[in-house]
Amino acid sequence: MNNFPNYVLDTNIFVSALLFKNSQPRQALDKARHQGNILISQAIWQEIIQVLARPKFEKYVTAIERDLFLGWLAESVNFIEISKTIVACRDAKDDKFLELAVNGDAELIVSGDEDLLILNPFQEIAIVTVRQFLEME
Repeated sequence: MNNFPNYVLDTNIFVSALLFKNSQPRQALDKARHQGNILISQAIWQEIIQVLARPKFEKYVTAIERDLFLGWLAESVNFIEISKTIVACRDAKDDKFLELAVNGDAELIVSGDEDLLILNPFQEIAIVTVRQFLEME
């Protein structure tokens, strides 16, 4: 990797970025990609794939659009191996974002999830909303 900051985005940001092209989550994804490195773990990658495969999203995006987005995303992120596990979040399903941030030496986590936001900062890693991230210089 390079010397740019490392960012962790939660699954909902990736999903909203695909579904709503001009949304704040899409702007946050684009900003993170242009200003730093987007980190992802295998667990989060699998969650993104599973969520986007849900039938309720078929009315918003085609399978081709979804697959093109996933292909673009795979080329745009840095996959991080998780060696240090974390148990800190009141919703255990969200620990994977903390694990990724710690293992990938992230500067911040971008999320709308209150279970993560309440932990800000976590081991000196800022946890911010999409709006807060977009307002940062």
